[in-house]
This record gives sequence, structure tokens and C-alpha cells, in this order.
Amino acid sequence: MIEKWDITIPVLTGDEVRSAYICLPETYTHDINRRFPVLYMFDGHNVFFDEDATYGQSWGMANYMDKTDTPLIIAAVECNPVGNNRLEEYCPFTCEDPNLGRIRGRGRATMEWFIRDFKPMIDANLRTLPDRANTLIAGSSMGGLMSLYAATAFNDVFGRAACLS
Repeated sequence: MIEKWDITIPVLTGDEVRSAYICLPETYTHDINRRFPVLYMFDGHNVFFDEDATYGQSWGMANYMDKTDTPLIIAAVECNPVGNNRLEEYCPFTCEDPNLGRIRGRGRATMEWFIRDFKPMIDANLRTLPDRANTLIAGSSMGGLMSLYAATAFNDVFGRAACLS
């Protein structure tokens, strides 16, 4: 089961709305006493639905979860795709690019929002296992860079990471 809702990240884009997604495992509704690990994913629009994906092909995580019956909650948030905003949100450090110019790295602000706002909201509203060992993070491309950054800079929160490029 996938739920999609509107969310804001005030520290990054004020009141501008973007989508967030939750995918619950099949066992979530049947085993009401069970708690689950959570995988947080970047680029939420690319995680579940081909029609939402940037290039028309999603990761297909919902299909994978259904086929493998993996007992895991997936929580994902869209990036801001306008201009260089995705690069800024997913870059931990300010840098220069000959073609793009100065990229203001706002990755730390992104991760602080994930940890201070998004993760606590997920933990408060779902039956999660909120400890480090059961909190994972994943992404590809700049999302992969952010996953690596999260796993190192916020190692007390994230116990595992999938950093893909």
C-alpha cells in the first residue's frame, strides 16, 4: 500500500509543496503488534510510479516489496526539480561547476529536516523500529551522494545506506 501526500520543507523552499510517499509492507495491516524498519529514500518521485518518474522509469520499489514480501516501510520525499535546486538540496557542500556556476550546498539543511521533522513524523504515526539499526537511507546519483553523507555525518541515526550512481 502506497500513500502520497503533500509536504513542505520550510528551511529549503518555504511553503512550496512537494510530494511525500509511504509504502507499507503487506504484513503491516495483518500483524498489528509488529514494528518495522524504515528505509528513507531521496527523489521520491522516482521510487514507486513510472508516471511520476523523471525519465518515465521508476525504481519499482512497490512491486519489489510485494514480490519479496519484505517487512520494511519505505518513506520518500520529492526533491525540488526547478533549476539547480535539486543539486543544492542534495549537495552537502558548496561547490563550483564550470557549466552550472556556484552550487550552494544545502545538503546539511536537507538532512537536518529529515532527522528533525520527517523521521519523527514517520515514527510518531507508524509502527516503526526507530533505532539506528533499523533506520536505512538510499538514493541514486545526487541522492546516492546524500545517502553516503547521511551514513557518515549522521551515523548515529542511519545504520545502513545504499549509495548508488
